[in-house]
Amino acid sequence: MHVASILALSFSLLPRQASGASIHATPRLHPRISSEDVQNRGFLDGLFHSFASVESAAEKAVGDAGAAFAPILDVTGGGTTTMPIVNRVVAPDGFARPSVLAGSSFPGPLITARKGQSFRINVANQLNDTSMETVTTIHWHGFFQSRTPWEDGVAFVSQCPIVPRASFVYDFSTAKQAGTFWYHSHYSTQYCDGLRGAMVVYDPRDPHKSLYDVDDATTVITLADWYHYLSTNAPFIPNPSSTLINGLGRYPGGPASPLSVINVKQGKRYRFRVVAMSCDSSFDFSIDGHTMTIIEVDSINHKPLIVDQITIYAGQRYSVIITANQPVGNYWVRANPDVGNTGHDGGINSAIFRYAGAQNTTPTTTAAVRNPMAETSLHPLVASPAPGKPYPGGADIIFNLDITFNGHFAVNGKSFSSPGVPVLLQILSGLAPAQNLLPTGSVISLPPNKVVEISVPGGTVGAPHPFHLHGHAFWVVRSAGSDHYNFVDPVIRDVVSTGASKSDNTTFRFVTDNAGPWILHCHIDWHLDIGLAVVFAEDIPSVGKERPPISWQSLCPAYNKFIKS
Repeated sequence: MHVASILALSFSLLPRQASGASIHATPRLHPRISSEDVQNRGFLDGLFHSFASVESAAEKAVGDAGAAFAPILDVTGGGTTTMPIVNRVVAPDGFARPSVLAGSSFPGPLITARKGQSFRINVANQLNDTSMETVTTIHWHGFFQSRTPWEDGVAFVSQCPIVPRASFVYDFSTAKQAGTFWYHSHYSTQYCDGLRGAMVVYDPRDPHKSLYDVDDATTVITLADWYHYLSTNAPFIPNPSSTLINGLGRYPGGPASPLSVINVKQGKRYRFRVVAMSCDSSFDFSIDGHTMTIIEVDSINHKPLIVDQITIYAGQRYSVIITANQPVGNYWVRANPDVGNTGHDGGINSAIFRYAGAQNTTPTTTAAVRNPMAETSLHPLVASPAPGKPYPGGADIIFNLDITFNGHFAVNGKSFSSPGVPVLLQILSGLAPAQNLLPTGSVISLPPNKVVEISVPGGTVGAPHPFHLHGHAFWVVRSAGSDHYNFVDPVIRDVVSTGASKSDNTTFRFVTDNAGPWILHCHIDWHLDIGLAVVFAEDIPSVGKERPPISWQSLCPAYNKFIKS
């Protein structure tokens, strides 16, 4: 079916519109982008988009927004839970700024369930601050969405955005998955304004259960970069202003704002679930005087590995066991970012690890990292050789992703730009083969039940890039910083770093066993927004037979009406 035919359907859309969101005339260059990269490019105008909100004209896709909100959303009791998306002024590091939040807090509520249960979350859009984006979607990071690709929450790939005063019920199963996940807006750079939170699916039969005593809401640790700019008028790829640990932090020259305190009891063993919900920064995470035993990587159980520091990239998660075996006292928690304000002077990039009985004082401990994590040392708990043949190129389908930058990022010569019609809707409307799918050149068709090998060279502009594949976890057969290939028991995860060295060639494999349009993108949100992504249209014939719910079908007409108003 021709694109013009799709636009004639009742689901028809107009392309995204840009308002005149201001850009700083002299951008503060990001450390990964050199002045040579931006010289004479003229690419600043129009990179950050926002919509003019006319709320009275917004069509309701499902129902009215405005139900009660709980700080922890536990779905174990079944039923539908409402999570309002709101604008609030917050000051997590002492600097007050408008934000986009799930509920009324940063981070958003912790969402919990048990393995095998389903989520049914009514996302109610109450956004009304037109200085920021007022439409939204939510991506449930790490969930494969098998047979429910319309619940993946990627604007213009799996759905149209939810307009103000409307809501949409995301209804999907945990299936066989358990572990640590997170959620965030997947519309433009909106999650950089605050719309992000953690999710945990508890496994009553967790094979690591004998290794820890405590695993609850108090042992979730979120790491986030925070900006004193709105994403709609930030400098080009801005530096973070501060690091927030569990929603609190400080910035250089700012007030001595409260820091997060992680409370423990001497002798107890804790499973801490560390989530990097950053827009850009990776973090070197450690706790003075304590080792960590890694048992989970991106919701996949791995063999216990003892380290004293982990480097965690945007979108990644680790579960680590920490035994409170030191003298009663206060110890620094450190999350040193790779960009922005580094170090720990004045309590920046820090939190406090406090033993019961310790005084309420600032720690005086020092860092002594001797055994940092290497990704190549991570191995799945259950033996799982990489699919395909045990040598480079031993897969059915092979891609080498050539990343270039010319004001926008491009993958193999094509810069990803959101289409006016979601890729999933294009497929359901009969638009095939993949070369007819929009955006042209950025949608790659994959047949079912094939082994795909993807290589991403390091040392490109803006590297290292943390790449995330939706709909899958993958086997990392070659990690950044290593020239060794492991086809026997490599780490399995859903976000991997490409590496900063030109000698790096990060390589991973997955099997096309999950029909749907799945985006592969850099999880530095600023990079995604300027084109660093491709979409794999997996098993198009099977996708075309799916029938999303009526509520999903109503999203596009509502959005179309909203942008025309």
